[in-house]
Amino acid sequence: MEPVALRRIDPDKNMARFYEVNVSPTLFGEWAVVRRWGRIGSVGRELEVWYPEAASASSTVQRLVAAKRRRGYQDLEC
Repeated sequence: MEPVALRRIDPDKNMARFYEVNVSPTLFGEWAVVRRWGRIGSVGRELEVWYPEAASASSTVQRLVAAKRRRGYQDLEC
């Protein structure tokens, strides 16, 4: 699964935020969903959650990205 990078910018609310999520294999045969978020220009925060199989990690990523898009986050244009 490809990494997903989203952002939300609203000058009226002084909001400039980013959200990144990625799935990667661990050394122990499990799958890690790694999320980074914060204000654009900062290091932000990071959270890593492990899953026993790739399917459950992938469904978690899809659910998280859908929730962010409902809140107004858009895909980062490269």
